[in-house]
Amino acid sequence: MTEASRQVQMTESAAKRIQELIASEGAANTMLRLQVSGGGCSGFQYEFSLDSDTTDEDCIFENYGAKMVIDEVSLDLLGGAEIDFVREMVGSAFRVNNPNATSSCGCGSSFSI
Repeated sequence: MTEASRQVQMTESAAKRIQELIASEGAANTMLRLQVSGGGCSGFQYEFSLDSDTTDEDCIFENYGAKMVIDEVSLDLLGGAEIDFVREMVGSAFRVNNPNATSSCGCGSSFSI
């Protein structure tokens, strides 16, 4: 995988929501952590959390002033993805537009490759 294809971008909407969540936590060095784990109805699932710790296996991405951290293993499945935050009548959520996913479940929280 090339360096460019290992990049993960976030939209301005996602960055604003990350900043709102961090402000509500009151911890300036907090980032959004995005992980991929086995499970969900399609084989893999996305997990979002706030985290202030990083390891040597983490990559940090910054867009629009917000930081997101992704571990190397998850990055192999997320390279080239875009993280968005959408507000719809049924609710609000982060959405992952993942070019590596061959299919995903209806709610968008799990995928297969």
